[in-house]
Parts: sequence; C-alpha cells; structure tokens
Amino acid sequence: MKIDPMLGPAVPELGWVPAPRYLMRRARIQQLMHKIPSGRLLEIGSGAAALLVELSKNGFRCEALELSAEARILSQSVADKFGQNIPLHALPGTQWQNCFDVLCAFDVLEHIEDDQQALAQWASWIKPGGQLLLSVPAHMKLWRAGDKWAGHFRRYERESLIAVLQNAGLEVEIFECYGFPLTNLTEWISAPIYARRIYNNAQNDNANRRQNNDRSGTDRKPHMTLYPLLSSTPGKWALQIFSAIQSIFVNSDLGSGYVVKARRRC
Repeated sequence: MKIDPMLGPAVPELGWVPAPRYLMRRARIQQLMHKIPSGRLLEIGSGAAALLVELSKNGFRCEALELSAEARILSQSVADKFGQNIPLHALPGTQWQNCFDVLCAFDVLEHIEDDQQALAQWASWIKPGGQLLLSVPAHMKLWRAGDKWAGHFRRYERESLIAVLQNAGLEVEIFECYGFPLTNLTEWISAPIYARRIYNNAQNDNANRRQNNDRSGTDRKPHMTLYPLLSSTPGKWALQIFSAIQSIFVNSDLGSGYVVKARRRC
C-alpha cells in the first residue's frame, strides 16, 4: 500500500488518521532520522505504529513496546496493511540491556509519574553510544484540558527535560521546539472538545487516567472529520507551509512540543 510522502501512513477505515500535531512532529523526526544509520530500533508506546512502518521501510529493524492491548491490535493491523513485520511486545524483554541502536519514545514520558526512573530504564536498553529520539509536550503554561484527558502528569520545560536526560546517562545532541504556530493553534482549538469529554464522562480518577493513557495515541475521533480537508491538495500545501515555518523556529521556545536527539554515554 502506498504511503503519502506528506501525511505518512493513514488508515481511516481502521479509525486512525494523522493529526496535525503528529505531522509536525513527524517532519522534525524525519530530519533527525536521516542522520542516524539504520539498525535495531525500539519504539516505546507505538500507538498505531505509523511512524514505525515508515522507519521499517527505510531499513531499520523495528520493534515496539506497547502496553495497551488495543493499541497493539491497531499497530498489528497497520503494520500488516503496509507489509511490514514489526514485533510488538506487551512487556519489556528480559535481555534488552545494551540491545538497541536506537530507542524512540514520542509523547510517552509525560504519561509516566516517575519519569526519571523510566528514562533510566530506557537508556539501559540502548547500546553505549546509541541514540535516543524523544518528544514531549512543552511548557506548563500551555497546560489545557487535552493534557488532562490524555492522562499527562506534566508538560516539560527545556531545563527540566535536559536534567532528566543527563541524569539517565544521556548526552543531548539536538534539542528542538517544534510546532509553532500550527500545533499551538490546534491545541487551543481542541481544548473545549476535551473539556466536554472530561465533564461528560467524569474522567477524573486514576482508572480513567490509565484508560486515557492507553487510547491517547490511537483515538482520532476529533480528527476524522477534518482528514478529508487535511489530505486534499490545498491541505497538503498548507501542511508544507506550516512545516517550513516551524523549521525556522525550532531553536526558539515558541512551539508546543520538544523533540530531542540524545546519545547514551559510552
């Protein structure tokens, strides 16, 4: 099945399409991945495995650690649809120490209460000198209903993220702030939608936090109605323009998310 170069894999028939935030992040990740030699790669929290499908097609030997059974089912369906064999793990492997050339975790760390412990464990799975690619939402001042609905514990500031990375034995090589201005705008627009979801479903307890964690990478209901516009020729032109604009500001702190490339210390 053909992959659109602007949108990446999309499977509306399975209820998953790329959201604008995902696409802005994908554009920056693709730039960083071009500089990394192919090797064994693990993604933490694969969601729909859309990015893994692309990385697998580009020569990486991809695997995923995905705790959500619902997400694993979707990931398997997406991988099969695009002809990629991607092992999906429900639990960490017992022999993962110093195992992976590249480890990716995109918008996962903010879901974990003890982020320092999680990051240290992930770093131990990377070969000495291997690479970590990480993304997180940025700036607590941008905290909105969407963060609460998704089960986030925090958004990150530049200094706090660098600190947890260094404490986990990782050296930051590239640090970008992505998404400005598109993701800032879409987060602001979508906040009332998520606020209504929280109110209507009383999604405030720990059980619902876990449920929201599980589905935050796979639930695309708010985006399905917009996808025909996004995937149209004018929509793709607009995405190209916004991607070019965000690339101008990646060294600022204007965006709504951080993307980091770091190396495990030898």
